[in-house]
Amino acid sequence: MTKPPRICPCNEKVAHGVLCTCQRKAKQQRDQRHVRPTAHKRGYNHAWRKASKEYLALYPHCVMCAASGINNLASVVDHIIPHKGDDVLFWSRSNWQSLCHPHHNSTKQRLEKSK
Repeated sequence: MTKPPRICPCNEKVAHGVLCTCQRKAKQQRDQRHVRPTAHKRGYNHAWRKASKEYLALYPHCVMCAASGINNLASVVDHIIPHKGDDVLFWSRSNWQSLCHPHHNSTKQRLEKSK
């Protein structure tokens, strides 16, 4: 059973789950404004890879796992406070923490989006 069509705010009748012309255009404009620079342009270059590898050698365990009493190896150096292009904050080792992939890719992202 299919759902009935809907009326878009621009008064165009569109099938359920489909964007009308005005919505597609607005989405395209939004997407163009929010293009994320490449990792290299955000500072994650050879120098970063070298520094983060050294940091993980010094602090090999995930801090979030350790807070839960779990002894898990970290695989990512994370910025505690998002640097947002600030080179001083980017390279400040006091702003770094070792995280495992699951904590970096889910828990930390959720925490940042909730702020």
